[in-house]
Amino acid sequence: MQIEALKTHTVLAGAERLSDLLEQYIQNFQEQEILAISSKIVALCQGRVVSPAESTKAALVEAESTCFLPAAVSRYGVYLTIKENALMPYAGIDESNSNGYYVLWPERPQQTADQIWATLRQRFGLRHAGVVLTDSRPLPLRWGVTGFAVAHSGFRALRDYRGQPDLFGRPLRMTQANLADALAAAAVLAMGEGNESTPLARITGLPAIEFQERAPSPEELANLATRREDDLYAPLLDSVPWQHGQG
Repeated sequence: MQIEALKTHTVLAGAERLSDLLEQYIQNFQEQEILAISSKIVALCQGRVVSPAESTKAALVEAESTCFLPAAVSRYGVYLTIKENALMPYAGIDESNSNGYYVLWPERPQQTADQIWATLRQRFGLRHAGVVLTDSRPLPLRWGVTGFAVAHSGFRALRDYRGQPDLFGRPLRMTQANLADALAAAAVLAMGEGNESTPLARITGLPAIEFQERAPSPEELANLATRREDDLYAPLLDSVPWQHGQG
């Protein structure tokens, strides 16, 4: 697998359309490539920003999250939230590289990924291509952040090993590989977390990816998500006093 991070100019909130940005920096695209795009760049192009003069971060977190734990619960004063079935701080709201704004998550991220995928196929005459919108978050019991997929399109996100034998013939019972998150983590590593100004990345050399000539189906997207009561970490998730957000 090869990853090429693409440097862009500084993108300001609402200053340009995402389609224009991609047309400027994606000059060619090959069969069976995947384009990784920072969700923050998508949000900035959508104008999904709020000035601190208009709202507090706390109010935005409660409005954007599905459920949340108040900041007072955290020794670091951080809101822990669930949004779009993802566990993260602050409902994904960020202040870095934002020129003083709060940057929210993109609006309709799955629809955006599907649109970008369709545009790439049409523009470059491709049969197989992929798109993944990325963000980053900390993992429990680990310092630092790693990338994950906010949305994907054009390839099968889960590889199901259940029922297949391991090296010694033992049937695998639970193993599924989340390829979308794995690709996002690798892409975010290449794109960086600071002032690199590389919000795009091309991922090539992916023989193990099963590309699809369509966007993900509702059933496939539903299978990516785990209900909280079915989650492996349900005993931890259900042991805290979540409050309902508005997102």
